[in-house]
Amino acid sequence: MAVTEQAPGDRVRSGGGVATPPPLRPRRRGIGWAQRLEILALSGPAILVFVAFVIFPVLMAAYYGFYRWKGFGKPTNFVGLDNYVTILQDTAFHEALWHNGQILLLSLIFQGPVAVGLALLLNRRMRGQSAIRVLIFVPYVISEVITGTAWALILQTNGAVNDVLRSSGLSGLAADWLADPALAIWTLMFILTWKYVGFAVILFLAGMQNIPDELSEAAAVDGASFWQTQRHITLPLLGPTIRIWAFLSIIGSLQLFDLVYIIWGQYVASTAGTSTMATYMVTEGRNAGNYGYGNAVAVVLFAISMIIALAYQRFVLRRDTEGALTGGR
Repeated sequence: MAVTEQAPGDRVRSGGGVATPPPLRPRRRGIGWAQRLEILALSGPAILVFVAFVIFPVLMAAYYGFYRWKGFGKPTNFVGLDNYVTILQDTAFHEALWHNGQILLLSLIFQGPVAVGLALLLNRRMRGQSAIRVLIFVPYVISEVITGTAWALILQTNGAVNDVLRSSGLSGLAADWLADPALAIWTLMFILTWKYVGFAVILFLAGMQNIPDELSEAAAVDGASFWQTQRHITLPLLGPTIRIWAFLSIIGSLQLFDLVYIIWGQYVASTAGTSTMATYMVTEGRNAGNYGYGNAVAVVLFAISMIIALAYQRFVLRRDTEGALTGGR
């Protein structure tokens, strides 16, 4: 009778077979004190800056929001939640919130498709490609003060746009682009698209560089046209970049202030239908000498932005963030 040798780690079954032992799980190695100190040394300054310039101002704004405060001295006139109740009942704030919602939706509707289309065209080799990219990106790097001042002069009643229309025999198209409530919001959207679409184009072009060329080549071999390739390959793989851009656009739309305040000012913005929560905060807070109320508006604006950001990350960006995180079990 033959004798079968048995390895030290093998287990013999009742039928005479050899069972393979289960694989050993790698032991998790804890983080030592040296690594903890290194992490603390590297992240500590950034955490301190974040706490000092983000968390602390938010807490102070929430504190001052409970007072009727003129901006100097220690706040003593405690009003509790009266400031917040006034905000929620003020129709001017409701209009500003509605304008922010309009800007948010219209930015996604107009800027997204325009930026994707330009990025798809500029991703192909063509003459003057670099020059066109620079020209599209230039409005984004121009400061908001210069942008707002220039467009305020161009679009006023006696501005360059109306002069060109009148000299071209199209005087019927001349309008009050800034003060007419039916046109002001569309004027604002045109300016925002002109300024910020370049950032979206550059962002999408960067995302397209991560798409392997082999996929497009294989689709071309199978007989797919250019637009079929973009629809079924490029756009789906560009999805994470588009969702990140949409997130940045949403937050920027909620916090829009500078262009509206420069072009329309603190009073015309409300009558023209372009006021935002940020312009409302400055008008009713600092300019009215009621800094406590302005801080309460800032807290409400922060809360709305935070809720929307967390909801977007939970329901839209969750798949992208989970795919980017790796962890051993």
